[in-house]
Amino acid sequence: MSTTQVRTRFAPSPTGYLHVGGARTALFNWLYARHHGGTFVLRIEDTDLERSTEESVTGILDGLSWLQLTWDEGPGQGGDFGPYFQSERLDIYREYVQELLDGDKAYLCYCTPEELKVRREEALAQGQDPKYDRRCANLSASQRRALQDEGREPVVRFRSSDVGTTEVNDLIRGQITFDNEMLDDFVILKSDGMPTYNFAVVIDDHLMQITHVIRGDDHISNTPRQIQVYEALGFPVPEFAHLPMILGSDKTRLSKRHGATSVTEYRDDGFLPEALVNYLALLGWSYSATDTLFTMEELIEKFSLDRVSRNPAVFDMKKLEWMNGVYLREVEPGRLTDMVMPRLQKEGLVPKTVDGATRARVKQIAVALQTRIRTLDEIVPSSRYFFVDDIEYDPAAVEKFLYRDYVPDMFHVLHDELAKAEPFTETNIEKAFLAVQAKVDRKLGDVIQPVRVAVTGTRVSPGMYEVLAALGKDRTLTRLKTGAQMAKKGLAIHS
Repeated sequence: MSTTQVRTRFAPSPTGYLHVGGARTALFNWLYARHHGGTFVLRIEDTDLERSTEESVTGILDGLSWLQLTWDEGPGQGGDFGPYFQSERLDIYREYVQELLDGDKAYLCYCTPEELKVRREEALAQGQDPKYDRRCANLSASQRRALQDEGREPVVRFRSSDVGTTEVNDLIRGQITFDNEMLDDFVILKSDGMPTYNFAVVIDDHLMQITHVIRGDDHISNTPRQIQVYEALGFPVPEFAHLPMILGSDKTRLSKRHGATSVTEYRDDGFLPEALVNYLALLGWSYSATDTLFTMEELIEKFSLDRVSRNPAVFDMKKLEWMNGVYLREVEPGRLTDMVMPRLQKEGLVPKTVDGATRARVKQIAVALQTRIRTLDEIVPSSRYFFVDDIEYDPAAVEKFLYRDYVPDMFHVLHDELAKAEPFTETNIEKAFLAVQAKVDRKLGDVIQPVRVAVTGTRVSPGMYEVLAALGKDRTLTRLKTGAQMAKKGLAIHS
């Protein structure tokens, strides 16, 4: 290329959300550019006017920004090679189309879609390759005028080479050879004046001085066509690297049924950007057999295309959830509080306007649950008993732990001990439990587990002293009274 600096790009079509596959492609381009001290370009390929939407553009930009994949050139950043929306580059494409027409490397085609469909069907019926038959490749001027007089709007087709081979030295897959006889004269400019993908992408990548085209392996079949366009225009050919497909856990193409596929859905479902970036990096790339957790700085340092696999990557939601849980455990308490607060407010568990005392309590609860949640969304069901008066009880837990003959009296003793605890701190709560344990002559676990069920409704929670301190004295004492009544009633029924 005309520059020695590495320049990569991510060029999504804004016809939908930024999905996992697109985000992984953007990440690998971003990492490769950052590793080599190069430039990462964002280009929006919005020539599909019917399907492209502003909403999709916003979703793509928001998703990349949330993942912290900042672009050096592109929408909102500017740059020396804009515009960065293809819809704003139409005059540029037409200029190069004309250059190919003038050099007899492209031609006008007047065949209608209906005629092309009939010919494809006929070719298939005869066991032939249904590629374009070049009917318009060598029309005379009078023939073109006659077709134009019929009111036909032509497309422009590229005159592909049909002899020899086109070679691709793929940085991931090695040498790939394509038989030119299999290629057809593909359309480069539609009748409405819009360029097709295989043409516009070549013009843009050349003019934006892209040195490395890193994209999904579903584009491999496009590569020989694009290389022929590069060569026809006298452009140097960039390096190509095709990333392996991402499959679901059932080894089929990743889809909605395998879990959320939109990056912003993962954000809304309570995943951390650093966890999703780390996980996406491992979909097709690995540094060692044992290393799985990397900071962004480590990924930049270690990333290379020679460690990208040729084999499809499998998306495992459970592994992503595990990884997110690992990252959540490292989140600083203040940031954790900021992240869980909107979720609690949305559920009406915390008021919209938060004072210092409320924030301190939410922080206390969030920290208590931090090691037990895998996503931020789990904070709501995991913490509900801290905020509401009427809690749901697990029937199996109630029967196993509350329906014990010593529980009603123990709860009364503990109620009195905790009522005297001032201030109501973990230290004083622990002293009360130890005093009760001595009085009832039971193992500490036999004291704690019934209390856990009575105050949380479940058999699993953070440490009991931690829970009660966050719950507060009034709610703790009320639930012990309720627990004692439930225990008495259950024992009477079962006696």
